[in-house]
Amino acid sequence: MFGADLDVKVPRNFRLLDELEKGERGLGDGCVSYGLMDDDTTLTYWTGTILGPLNSAFENRIYNLRIRCGSNYPESPPVVYFRTRIHLHCVDSHTGAVDPSRCAVLRGWTRQCTLETLLIELRREMTHPQNRRLQQPPEGSEFSAPSNAPSGR
Repeated sequence: MFGADLDVKVPRNFRLLDELEKGERGLGDGCVSYGLMDDDTTLTYWTGTILGPLNSAFENRIYNLRIRCGSNYPESPPVVYFRTRIHLHCVDSHTGAVDPSRCAVLRGWTRQCTLETLLIELRREMTHPQNRRLQQPPEGSEFSAPSNAPSGR
């Protein structure tokens, strides 16, 4: 029938507004949250929070992240940095940058992925056998923001 094979692509800002609404209402997974940084009207700079999974070295910890959704989002994955110091195989131990080549969700990013998907998958990485028992930095320690990381402006 008419338009049955059309793949409608929602524009970036509409997509991000939908994600913002979902994040603000807390409609997703209760172990992750996300929202805009400093009322960013360009919908580019976001914050994320992950609650450490039970029965892991991350348990009882809260991890804060910076996320930048570029002009090609959701076609291209966001750039992600942990603010809270963490030892995780996909995270640069000096900058907190999540390495897309070592992070399954970023490596296999499709436009169907969302910020919530990203955070849930990063939390799942924490439960992976190679990460689950990694000794973590002292609680409350943070990475200093690299010059190209999303900041609080």
